[in-house]
This record gives sequence, C-alpha cells and structure tokens, in this order.
Amino acid sequence: MSEQGESNQEAQFALQRIYLKDASFESPKAPHSFRGDWQPKINLELNVKNNHLEGDLYEVVLTLTITATTEAESEDDPYYLVEIQQAGVFLIKGSGDVLSQAMGSYCPSVLFPYARETVDAMVTRGSFPPLMLAPVNFDAIYQESRVRAERPH
Repeated sequence: MSEQGESNQEAQFALQRIYLKDASFESPKAPHSFRGDWQPKINLELNVKNNHLEGDLYEVVLTLTITATTEAESEDDPYYLVEIQQAGVFLIKGSGDVLSQAMGSYCPSVLFPYARETVDAMVTRGSFPPLMLAPVNFDAIYQESRVRAERPH
C-alpha cells in the first residue's frame, strides 16, 4: 500500500502560459557584414532561471545568447548578437528533486522550440541567412549540473 501512496506523490505538471519576456538583436557591422562570403562562427550560451510566483506556480525563463563572428574576429565585434528570454508559467506540484528536475530540464525543453523559432525570425529579419539551432538535451545539461554541484570544491 505504501507504493501506491508514493506513486500519488509524483509531480503534476501543467503549462499555463508561454511568452517572450525580452528580445534583442544587434548588427553592429551592418551593412559591411553583408559583403563577402558568409562563414560565421556561431556561439550559443544557454541559461535557465526560475521564480516562484505563488502556490504551485513557477515562472521559468530560458535565456539564449547567440553571437556570430568570423574565426579572425573577437566576440566583442560580432556580425550579430541575439539575446532572448523565452519564458513560461508552469503549474508544478512536487518537491525536492522532482521540482528541481521539472524546472531545470522539462520546462526548458518545452520553451526551447519557441526560443529557436524567435531566434531564426530575428536573424532573417536582420537580413542574415536563417539560423536553425540544433536541439538541446536539457536532461543531460541538468544531470551535469547536478554532478558539478555534488562535487567537493
């Protein structure tokens, strides 16, 4: 009977809303960046933050920063720089590791396709070739962060 009680304690999850919290596109070298061959070096940085709103409601914010440079140039002088904050409000019933994994892995996995589409739209509106970001394994990133957190300093 205790096994049934434990299974009832599993997390409950419901998406409430997805929204674009912030977006920025910079093209500091335009129009000169449109001349010549387009062979950029793309750097992607990901960050996930969460905020407890009330009760079982949480805001999860996935931040993507994409910088396009050439091999010869530094990231201080990019062809373009895109930064977006794709966010969502999630109802998550659970605690401890269940809650942590939902906010660190599952929620960003839900938000990423929206962020990916927003990045692509911004880049093409900047008159650059489309940028379709590769899928991201947020489960692996979450597990790696857990391993790093458990290591002695």
